[in-house]
Amino acid sequence: MSGEDLILVDIQDGVATLTMNMPRRYNGWTYSMMTELRQALLDAAHNDDVKALVLTGADPYYCAGVNLSSTLKLDHPKVLHRSIKEQNEALFNMFIDFPKPILIAVNGPAIGASVTSATLCDGIIASEKATFSTPFAKLGVPTEGCSSVMFPALVGDDAADRMLGKEGWVPTAAEALEIGLVDKVVEHDALLEEAQALAKQWVEEGRTRTYREGFSREQLREVNAAESEALATAFLSPPFLEGQFKFLMSRKKHGPAAMFFVLWKTHPVWSLLL
Repeated sequence: MSGEDLILVDIQDGVATLTMNMPRRYNGWTYSMMTELRQALLDAAHNDDVKALVLTGADPYYCAGVNLSSTLKLDHPKVLHRSIKEQNEALFNMFIDFPKPILIAVNGPAIGASVTSATLCDGIIASEKATFSTPFAKLGVPTEGCSSVMFPALVGDDAADRMLGKEGWVPTAAEALEIGLVDKVVEHDALLEEAQALAKQWVEEGRTRTYREGFSREQLREVNAAESEALATAFLSPPFLEGQFKFLMSRKKHGPAAMFFVLWKTHPVWSLLL
């Protein structure tokens, strides 16, 4: 275990299993969660006893995606824009740069960045309870996590458009298997056993890090940089700021909501500084 147990670590037969462990907040990527996940990945990367890695979540969710209210801080617009770009780029590079085979074991609903980051890994195995949501268009922001290129290559143009576009299709595990988003679907209670067995097989085969659909590390890093720039700009647009304010108010999170309200209402002034 590491830190405040936000990431549980278990190493067996050359396989490190990392479990995101904040179930009451659906294993969302708060600043603390991302910090501990990054450290756990670094530890595994530098541990000679670890030859492959499995990433999963504590039930019932795999991960609810990035928690914006915990990762964004009110600042000068240029600083905020740069911070959003750098944080987003670093998040996905964390997966792209991991040097050993990495298997994602999706135990429940996966949302946003937790879905797109999964496609940057060597493989995805899913519980029958898993679902995959990428609601970028509904949020009024562009694609991220290299999904602009990975999704069409992985699932085809039609399915990619359904997931990433305004329809916001949320495939079940079975549907995700059918379109090629995941490699295997298993009974929920057997997920970790199956993931361990597959990762152990990779170790025995001497498998090295790969990227799906023939992409290279360099290609994915380049796409990630471009998408992160576009995302930072979109995050500071009035429609997105208004939407976040109203969403947070509906959840009675008045402090974070106030930050988005200030940014939204003062946009005509500070936007001139970008």
